[in-house]
Amino acid sequence: MAEKKEKEEEKQSPLHQISKQMLEDRRVFLWGGVDDDSAKHVIDRLLFFDSQKSGEPIQFFINSPGGYVTSGMAIYDTMQAIKSPIHTTCMGLAASMGSILLSGGEKGNRSIFKHGRVMIHQPSLGGFQGTASDLEIQANEIQKTKELSAQILADNCGKTFDEVMKDFNRDYWLNCDEAVKYGIVDNLKDSI
Repeated sequence: MAEKKEKEEEKQSPLHQISKQMLEDRRVFLWGGVDDDSAKHVIDRLLFFDSQKSGEPIQFFINSPGGYVTSGMAIYDTMQAIKSPIHTTCMGLAASMGSILLSGGEKGNRSIFKHGRVMIHQPSLGGFQGTASDLEIQANEIQKTKELSAQILADNCGKTFDEVMKDFNRDYWLNCDEAVKYGIVDNLKDSI
């Protein structure tokens, strides 16, 4: 009896109500770094929403400093593979892999709030050890990842591959207006 009452109280809690409302509104949040756990959280929701109402828009809010390329590419590939259009919004920061995810939303439905910031740069993969041959293989893999990331941004932003590769040489910061001009987003957002 007490267990049933506890479950009923849990359903009435503000956190439960918020989660329920976000599910009903088809909203997905990436808050923090991109890693396997956050990727699983985002992908689970994208797949769930797409299975429920395939073809209906999904709102994807991003506030992320970036993170692991492999985890981010899993999210990106899922965004591109499902039938539901993804409407991306930068709230705060979309840096590194976060900027690639932001750019991967449906064209015309990628936005940023006026105090949002975007940063693009070449991927970095740290912690390499091993023989000279192993280090050479890892360096080649970093170059391939850099080129893949640059091509995705070029395609999504209407830039040339060479333009993005040039901008990748250092951390390249953009405010909201610059992010629109660059093509990472399409418009400024002032309401939800």
